[in-house]
Amino acid sequence: MTEAQKYKIFINEVEVILKPSANISISDTETPGSVVIKYTGNKKHLLDYINILEKSIKSEKFIIHSDDYEKLKKDFKSHFVEIEAGGGLVKNENNEYLFIYRRGSWDLPKGKIETNETKRQATLREIEEETGISNMTILHKLGTTRHTYRSNVGKRIIKKSHWYLIETTKQKPKPQTAEDIEKAVWMKLEDFFGKKRTVYPNILEVIQTQVAFPDRGQTIVKIK
Repeated sequence: MTEAQKYKIFINEVEVILKPSANISISDTETPGSVVIKYTGNKKHLLDYINILEKSIKSEKFIIHSDDYEKLKKDFKSHFVEIEAGGGLVKNENNEYLFIYRRGSWDLPKGKIETNETKRQATLREIEEETGISNMTILHKLGTTRHTYRSNVGKRIIKKSHWYLIETTKQKPKPQTAEDIEKAVWMKLEDFFGKKRTVYPNILEVIQTQVAFPDRGQTIVKIK
C-alpha cells in the first residue's frame, strides 16, 4: 500500500487511519484495541467519530475505510483547518539529541511555517527561537506527522508537521519561556528512554526513526 492510500493522524493521542476498503487486512480487524468502521459517505457520521475520539475513547487505533478513499479523506479534512509546521530532531557531535519540556510533556522543537518561508527555513527559525541553538545544518527529512487540537476560539485544527534530522555543535540551550518551554536539554537516546517520561505518540514516531527501542512501551508513558 502506498502512502497516498493511507492517511494517518492522531486525535487526542489515538492513532486514526483512513484507508481504502480494499486495503483492510486481517490484522486491522483482529488487533486488540483496534476499532474498524466503514464510511458510507455521510459527513455527519465522520464528525460524530471525531467528537467521540476527542472525548478519549479507550482505543489504541481507530480505522475508517471506504470504497471511495479520496472522498473519505476530503470529507474528513473538511471538518478541520490545516496548518503546517516545521520541526527537528537535533543532534550534536557527542551523539546527544535536543529535547524540550513543555506543559507536562517532553517534546521536540517545532513551529508554524510563516508566509513566504520554506519548510526548512521555518524549521531552523523555530528551533533557534525555542531553544537558542544556532549554526544548524539539515541532513535530511525524517517524515511527516499529523495531530489535531482546538484553537482558542474552538476551531478544529490539523497540524501537519514536517520533521528533519539536524546537526550542530553542542551549545547551551536557552528555553523560550514565553512559549511555556521549561527545559531544553541535550540527552543521548538511551538516557531519554531510560526512565519514564510523558511523550506524545507522534513525537515518539519521529524519535524512533533514529533507533528502535523494543522496550519503549515500558519506559514511555503516552498522554491519554
